[in-house]
Amino acid sequence: MSSARVNMRPSSKNTLLKVVILGDGRVGKSCLMNRFVSNQFDEHSFHTIGVEFLNKDLNLDDCTYTLQIWDTAGQERFRTLRTPFYRGSDICMLTYAIDDKSTFSNLQMWKNEFLYYADIKENTPFPFIVVGNKSDLSSTEREVSQVEMETWCNENGITSYIETSAKDANNVQEAFRMAVRQWIKLETRADKNEIPFNDTVDLKTKHVEGRTSCCIGSGDE
Repeated sequence: MSSARVNMRPSSKNTLLKVVILGDGRVGKSCLMNRFVSNQFDEHSFHTIGVEFLNKDLNLDDCTYTLQIWDTAGQERFRTLRTPFYRGSDICMLTYAIDDKSTFSNLQMWKNEFLYYADIKENTPFPFIVVGNKSDLSSTEREVSQVEMETWCNENGITSYIETSAKDANNVQEAFRMAVRQWIKLETRADKNEIPFNDTVDLKTKHVEGRTSCCIGSGDE
C-alpha cells in the first residue's frame, strides 16, 4: 500500500479511518454524510465550499471504527482547496447521481485526481467504493443503469459498489459499512500477502451481506 496511508495496522479495537467522498457538486455528497452521521436530510443544503468533515463511530463485529468523513467541494474552482486533503486517506467513495449521466462520466476524472494527489502508486490496490445516489427517483428519471455502473467498476478493478438514497436513507449505512469492509479485506490480504479477488453485490437488495475480521491480524475473515 502507498506510504500516504495512515492508521494501517490498528493496535486496538478502535481504529481511525479517513474517508473521502468525491464527486460532482450536485450528487448529494453532503446529504450522504449528514444522513449517515446524524440521520438528517436537507434537500435545500448549500454546496460545500472547500472541505468539511464529521466523525462517527461504526461498530463491526465487536470492533469500533471511527470514521473521519471528509466532504469535498465538487466544483472545479475548489480543486486547490480540496486536493491537499486527499493525502492520508484510507477509503475513497466515488459518488454520482443516477439521474445525471455527466456525474457518472466524471467518475474517472475523480478517481484519477484522487490517485494523483493522494500519491497512490499505479496499480496499487486501494479501498474505492462507487456510490450511485438518489435511488429514490423513478425509473423514468434514471440516466445511469446498474449494469453501466457494474461495467465501469469491473473495468476499473473496483469490487464494491452500491446505490443509495440520502433522501429516504436507503443503503446509506450499508454504503459506509461496505467501505470499511473493503478496507479490512485489503488490509488483511496485504498482511497475508494474498491476491485480492472480486466480490459481487446484488444491487437490488437494500442490505448487502459481508464478512470481516475484527482487527487486522487477529483472525481470518
